[in-house]
Amino acid sequence: MLIHWVADFICQSRWMAENKSSNLGALSAHVGTYTAVLGICCLPLLGIMPGIAFALANGVLHFVVDFTTSRITSYFYKRQNMHAFFVTVGFDQYLHFVCLWVTFFYFYAF
Repeated sequence: MLIHWVADFICQSRWMAENKSSNLGALSAHVGTYTAVLGICCLPLLGIMPGIAFALANGVLHFVVDFTTSRITSYFYKRQNMHAFFVTVGFDQYLHFVCLWVTFFYFYAF
């Protein structure tokens, strides 16, 4: 989760954050950065091929989740419904958490 936080928040530029809901280039840049950071950090923990597989699977899932949730958060933000905005941000993080755990157990627990 620490690696996820670094990759998803610290390494996300303001441009990515503000534009990923309406610009596939910004979303792709965010997901590419996320996937690269996740992969680099997971290589020593999981090994080369498992780390790459884990990072790529989570990159695809991250794209799908953010494609949806960024549009919802943008909708609420523009309407100044900050409660719904933050509820959606929290749910977005929950979905990422589930994706990380499911892929980890899929690739490594069986």
